[in-house]
Amino acid sequence: MGQQQLLLIVLGVIIVGIAIAVGVTMFKSSAVDTNRQAVISDLVNFAAKAQRYYRTPSELGGGAQSFKNFYLSPVDTGNANGSYSVSTSQPSGTAYVAGSTTKVGSAASTIYIVGCGKETGDNGSDPVKAYVKVTADSISTTILN
Repeated sequence: MGQQQLLLIVLGVIIVGIAIAVGVTMFKSSAVDTNRQAVISDLVNFAAKAQRYYRTPSELGGGAQSFKNFYLSPVDTGNANGSYSVSTSQPSGTAYVAGSTTKVGSAASTIYIVGCGKETGDNGSDPVKAYVKVTADSISTTILN
């Protein structure tokens, strides 16, 4: 083979290697974004469930204008997207939070539902994490990682 042919082969191998590296990076980024959006979707669904509980009279198994005794069922605390738990204090940090069925203990007018995904988040070490702040008439989402 001539020198020109060897140079073209080496150049082709380098271009293919770069293309594979870019493809892997794009796939990883897409997986993280997809997991984050799936966790947020689940959180909004649970927030709507909490608001329904808030508005339902106690005679029908609801909270009667309170989130007291609201909890996520064991089925809701984890799925293929991540794990979820309810709290009356605002979540912070990027550390993993396991799913929990703990009931809201006080007559809270605001609760937080936190979700941790399966993919590693933007900081490179902790999982995707977000929470929703739920009140009687609003739901707001915050991404932590």
